[in-house]
Amino acid sequence: MLTKIKFAPGIDKQDTAVGAEGRWVDSDNVRFRYGLPEKVGGWQSLLTDSIVGVARKQHAFVDKEGNRYVSIGTDKFLIVYFEGQFFDVTPLASSISGATFTFNGTTTITITTSAAHNLEDGDIVLLDSVTLPGGTGLNASDFEDKLFQVISTPTSTTFTITFTSSGSSASGGSVTLKPYERIGPAAQTYGYGFGISQYGGTVQGSQTTTLNGALLADTAGTGGSGTAITLTSVTGFPTGGGTIAVGTELITYTGVSSNDLTGITRGAKGTAVSGTTGQAHSNGATVTNATDFSGWGDAVNAATVTLEPGLWSLSNFGDVLVATIANGKTFTWDSSITARLSTRASTTTSGFETTNNPTATRVTLISPTTRHLIHLGTETTIGSATTQDDMFIRFSEDENINAYVPEATNTAGTQRLQDGTKIMGGLVAKENILVWTDNALYTMKFVGAPFTFGFEQVGTNCGLIGKNAAIEIDGVAYWMGNNGFFSFDGTVNTLPCSVEDFIYDDIDTTKGQQVNAGINNLFTEVVWWYPTAGSEFNNRYVVYNYGQDNAKLPMGNWYTGTNTNSIRTTWIDSLVYPKPYATAYNSSATGTFPSVIGQTGLGQSVLFEHETGTDQVNPDGSVTALTSFIQSFSFSLQKDQSEVFLAMRRFLPNFKVLLGNNQVTLSVKDFPADSDTQTSLSPFTITSSTTKVDTRARGRYANIKIENTGVGESWRFGTFQVDLQPDGRRG
Repeated sequence: MLTKIKFAPGIDKQDTAVGAEGRWVDSDNVRFRYGLPEKVGGWQSLLTDSIVGVARKQHAFVDKEGNRYVSIGTDKFLIVYFEGQFFDVTPLASSISGATFTFNGTTTITITTSAAHNLEDGDIVLLDSVTLPGGTGLNASDFEDKLFQVISTPTSTTFTITFTSSGSSASGGSVTLKPYERIGPAAQTYGYGFGISQYGGTVQGSQTTTLNGALLADTAGTGGSGTAITLTSVTGFPTGGGTIAVGTELITYTGVSSNDLTGITRGAKGTAVSGTTGQAHSNGATVTNATDFSGWGDAVNAATVTLEPGLWSLSNFGDVLVATIANGKTFTWDSSITARLSTRASTTTSGFETTNNPTATRVTLISPTTRHLIHLGTETTIGSATTQDDMFIRFSEDENINAYVPEATNTAGTQRLQDGTKIMGGLVAKENILVWTDNALYTMKFVGAPFTFGFEQVGTNCGLIGKNAAIEIDGVAYWMGNNGFFSFDGTVNTLPCSVEDFIYDDIDTTKGQQVNAGINNLFTEVVWWYPTAGSEFNNRYVVYNYGQDNAKLPMGNWYTGTNTNSIRTTWIDSLVYPKPYATAYNSSATGTFPSVIGQTGLGQSVLFEHETGTDQVNPDGSVTALTSFIQSFSFSLQKDQSEVFLAMRRFLPNFKVLLGNNQVTLSVKDFPADSDTQTSLSPFTITSSTTKVDTRARGRYANIKIENTGVGESWRFGTFQVDLQPDGRRG
């Protein structure tokens, strides 16, 4: 007896595998179109280059000449993609002149400045006007106009870089340093409560030096005697006492005498070795000022812990890119000038200066018709970063992005929101500017003189989880909150979600600023990529299909995925370009653009064009198979819940589209709580010529899994018909 098993579109993870009747219960790299599941489209790298660091924001725009650009903000750089090439337009901080080199016969080079350099580990520095000391065996051209990563900052006037080869010991020469503007860390750090800090409790840019003499695994100091530890230098270490880290051991001290730390206590804060009160460390081991480190039970000094990752706000004022570093300055880049691709973003761009802009702003955007530059979560006193108010809004005069002082003759102004603790994000929507706090949604609408903009709170308990977690399409905004999904079409609506528990039981809400939302209007999809608990970066995604007929699906049409190759940190829809563009981040790979000498731990972002082909085409031209699967609910093999088992003898696969092979796996179980048991003949390889498949499956419940595993494969599933026959009585 042939029986058709029907499945509604979307994934249901709120119910059990048996209880989710008529639904699919798991998927990866699958979407639903016209109610049918299909493998998603492939993607290919747009360049052979990859970007250094983790991309956090994309913005595409077209200039008056019809040239198309994509601006990409990372935790280290501001990049422009144009006509198949990347260009580095990252703004520079203040130059430092008169620095000197110290070569020690290794690849590590120390640079000394005459005054405090204010650099931190991981910063990017451009070297200029390089003169090397004599006898190094290296050439100045090896360093001139080259980017280096700051590896360590031993003192306030020294830092180290790493070169590709060692130079003979020598000191002197000169170099001008052009630091890149600091954007922020690659990942978000939770900074509330107790025992929270960067990995290992460290603080970015901590003072380091080395041991001058070995430490034994005992209670004593250097050389195995006394109560003092001798350092190569005590510069930057608190003279009134503090804590140092040597390896994994913490050691407290009460004072400083010459290069000695006195009054030491070994194995502090639980770092003692069993049976002793200290660990053994060799002469020359690295010593780090750990006075501000945090461990379990230690409250965090918020001034020393970076909470949010490096983020950007990107928009365009006509031909001009407006780029704001989150909680930092605003820069502009003019695409209309001849030398645009060799010119950096700056606060002094001719005709589009931002020197009068606030210097600490959470989010910026351009109002669509009046062309005000709006700063959200900004300074109450312009130019004073210490006055930044996370709920304060300031907007420029219309058509003038550098005029902010409210006057009777202009349209500049300010406003402070009330519901929430900080503004999380903003979007330009169809008729409003939408502004989210961590608890509420406000609309910001142009009303003319004397107030310029009117503000209205339209929702509460619907705050935004992260700056980039909201998206708008056709006048409707969709966003992810800390405890659910929402939409706004004039009214705030909670989106019923058939995978909500699956997501919120495992999402790391303390890394909400890393969540990224994207629209794929080709398939009426909103996608959120997010990190789960224990993951430093995004590692899962969830999709809401807003274009399907959801009237018959009270929990909505949702689907999920975990495939590593499918995780994105930024996304732009097919508007300026015919296909969506997105970036994928790999923390263990090395980016190639910009070229950074001595880079370590910065990772790699690849810019992909989506919905092309069937697989992933990498920057080097190699192809990675894009695998996908979908699994059904466990349907009953009993007729009308009678005493008679029904056995599955054959099934008729019906694919609307099948390119290459597909695998169908049948699994059975006797009780709802049992684990699935794959039938002995599964998986079955299905081709376009397969008409039926003979099988043997006996049990109370069965489910099917449809998947592809190879290169060049794609599919769209239609219906599933199975031949059921009586096969014994229930036990």
